[in-house]
Amino acid sequence: MTIIEKIIANHSNNKNPKPGDIVDVIIDARVARDFGGANVVKNLVNNNLKVEDVTKTFFTFDCNPGGSDQNYAANQHFCRQYARDNDIKIYDVDSGIGTHLAIDKGLVLPGGTFVSTDSHANIMGAIGAFGQGMGDQDIAAAWANGSVWFKVPKTVKINLNGKRPAGISAKDIILNLLSIFGSNKLLGCSVEIYGEDVENITFDERITISSMATEMGAIIILFTPTDEMLDYFKAISGKEIPRIIADSDAEYFETFNVDFTQFKNMIANPGHPHDDVDINDVKKTKIDSAFIGSCTNGRIDDLRIAAEILKGKKVAPGVVLKIVPSTDEIWNQALDEGLIKIFKDAGALVSNAGCAGCAAGQVGQNGPEEITMSTGNRNFAGKQGKGSVYLASPASVAASAVAGYITTPDDLPDAPAVFGKTGKFKDSVVEKKTVGQDKKTIIEGRIWLIEIDDIDTDMIFHNRYLTITDIDEMGQYAFDNLEGYKDFAKKAKAGEIIMTGKNFGSGSSRQQAVDCFKSLGIQSIIAESYGAIYERNAINAAFPILTYDPKMIEEVELKNMDEIRVNFETGEFTNLGNNKTTKINGFYDAQMDIYKKGGLLA
Repeated sequence: MTIIEKIIANHSNNKNPKPGDIVDVIIDARVARDFGGANVVKNLVNNNLKVEDVTKTFFTFDCNPGGSDQNYAANQHFCRQYARDNDIKIYDVDSGIGTHLAIDKGLVLPGGTFVSTDSHANIMGAIGAFGQGMGDQDIAAAWANGSVWFKVPKTVKINLNGKRPAGISAKDIILNLLSIFGSNKLLGCSVEIYGEDVENITFDERITISSMATEMGAIIILFTPTDEMLDYFKAISGKEIPRIIADSDAEYFETFNVDFTQFKNMIANPGHPHDDVDINDVKKTKIDSAFIGSCTNGRIDDLRIAAEILKGKKVAPGVVLKIVPSTDEIWNQALDEGLIKIFKDAGALVSNAGCAGCAAGQVGQNGPEEITMSTGNRNFAGKQGKGSVYLASPASVAASAVAGYITTPDDLPDAPAVFGKTGKFKDSVVEKKTVGQDKKTIIEGRIWLIEIDDIDTDMIFHNRYLTITDIDEMGQYAFDNLEGYKDFAKKAKAGEIIMTGKNFGSGSSRQQAVDCFKSLGIQSIIAESYGAIYERNAINAAFPILTYDPKMIEEVELKNMDEIRVNFETGEFTNLGNNKTTKINGFYDAQMDIYKKGGLLA
């Protein structure tokens, strides 16, 4: 049998599994992340299922360890509550990447089985274990039953013949393999790697290689554990760890002989991890940013390599370098070894442990037109942001951050490249547009009577939408965090007016809290009083705001959705339904001047 066949045989009732067999595989460690974890829980709850063995069941919060997204924060809290009620261990936002924790904490051992809501759970091949990323229904089934069905894959053998060339990193190895096999030649296969120099591929390097099995389309890339690795897992688990090796007469679907001596320093072009070229082919390409981390290259060896290059140097002017260790223990080890200081002295941003660039909830994302060098495993369009992402080794990424362009450690310039002028903003002319506004000083419209005090800017326009800069997109989010009015944007019509209570717009300085109403075509806001910054923002945007004394509501017998008329100059206020009139406070002179010219910057 092959390695994966032996692991499956040891974890099922099928003692002689063959490719294509469907087998119920007992899972040693079953993990849900903050990404997908809430759905795992809902699947269990909705189907009245209980966790089969809490000692083998875990949450790992690694996608958004900063809790910077409301949806992630809600999912994490939901999972924490479920974990408390069911005595499930959580590796929370201070821990790091779940697959790395599973290895380092001994949740899974060589020869073991592991599933997670992480497509890179097959990283377990680095220690000679079975790992598989699965969807939330599969993980829920594993939690409830302790096993999942699995189709035994075909196994291919890759022989790396000859010695590894000097300066070739683990990332270079996997990028070379991707250039040979592409993203589908090994589709659905288990891959075993052998060769005279494979024994010298370190623990951390094996993690790098195995972590990109997914990008090759493979089920898993398996290494036979070394004696040193078996001793490590024996020490942390207190168990004897048998070495599982393929039989000498194991049946392989195919065997590939690859000349290891011809491997080069490689880089993956933006868009596809398998679009790999010699890094020399793209040298001197100017970059905007660089990222070192992810489950592929966030280990201590990766950080040491980066620190060796960055020590005593500075990140090139205008280039941003972000570094994210894979686990908190590695972060602390980097601190103890002085690596964090080297990174900070070089001008890098060092974040807490986690997935970072591969997930939207931590550092590592890039913007449109931004060119990034990354040690991540994927550079699909939009995966790490809206810019272009090259994949390379930590050494190449660190060297490129110092140079300001794509290069290698042995080819650093005496002085870094600097950015030239973009020309994008020179004598630019932007056509200004007003949304739902004219310069009338008397308006008529239906009124929303919202008698609530202290409506703050997060109720008006929540901070989760602050990246929106197009006013046309803002209206849909107006009041979506104000209880009782979360459907306001769907119901409001252009030309309507809002009347509300004291201290409207308290809180943040965000201009969107004004512009979202302009986007909807709301004509005016009338409040008892305003937050100081909100008042300035509205006046400067030529958005009509007025103040009133609350007794006027009774004077004109005002009700919600009445038609009203208001004069900005005189403050005359009329309920058109009963023709009753009163006075509110009209514009003051400076406000009227700004309003009439169309805004402070007009």
